[in-house]
Amino acid sequence: MPVVAALLDDRAALLALRRSLPRGGPRVVACRTAAALERHLEHHLTDTIVMSPARLGDAGLASLGARFPAIPSIAFAAFRPDDARLLLGCLDRDVAAIAVGQVDDAVMGELVGRISLTAQRRGAMAEAVRVLRLDEAIQQRAWERLVADVEKPVRTAELARRLGVSREHLSRQFGAGGAPNLKRVIDLTRIAAASQLLRNPGYSARTVVRLLSFSSPAHLNSTSSRIAGVPTTGLARLGPRGVLAHFARGKTRSRA
Repeated sequence: MPVVAALLDDRAALLALRRSLPRGGPRVVACRTAAALERHLEHHLTDTIVMSPARLGDAGLASLGARFPAIPSIAFAAFRPDDARLLLGCLDRDVAAIAVGQVDDAVMGELVGRISLTAQRRGAMAEAVRVLRLDEAIQQRAWERLVADVEKPVRTAELARRLGVSREHLSRQFGAGGAPNLKRVIDLTRIAAASQLLRNPGYSARTVVRLLSFSSPAHLNSTSSRIAGVPTTGLARLGPRGVLAHFARGKTRSRA
């Protein structure tokens, strides 16, 4: 499951962030320095970064912003009345949202969920239910799970367990009514996630392979070609919406 990376100077802010996230939702990983945050980004699928705005002037953090511009960030602190310059600095650094400590504590989880990479992917692929003919309730429930759980390929048996149905029932029902088979939709959501990550100059194809648990760069490349009709190098240009559009135009079924 994706994580929320936190670079916060205030322990109270860190605790408020953790308390606000829903049970079973993303976990929070605390990073003490910009270097620790960089190591985290290189080894863990990260949905959102929550940071202290006082850190925005750090040279290391500025470098990370240039390398990972597509990972949304939130500035979170107990701002004082004389912090106007700090607030303006947040806007200059393309921070996705600003939250005020002790005021917005209770809604931090909602804010994280609204701007996260998962939320962006879900929004960009909102047409999937219609264009992939996911008309049945079980198809739509499975889609909601798959669009969020992209870190590893989800096994049919595990997805069925989460949905409270048998593996056979899920496999049979998911591809009904002209919908793609489940395996291809699993690949679709993971390639859509790869297209988001590859928009960051700091992520090479090899790093994305590691973050999304593909077996090799060749495996990522062949899956991208099969699902989106482009090699790995073309994914960043497409983004999740483009991946879905290419998939719907003829990649929904195996030639076999």
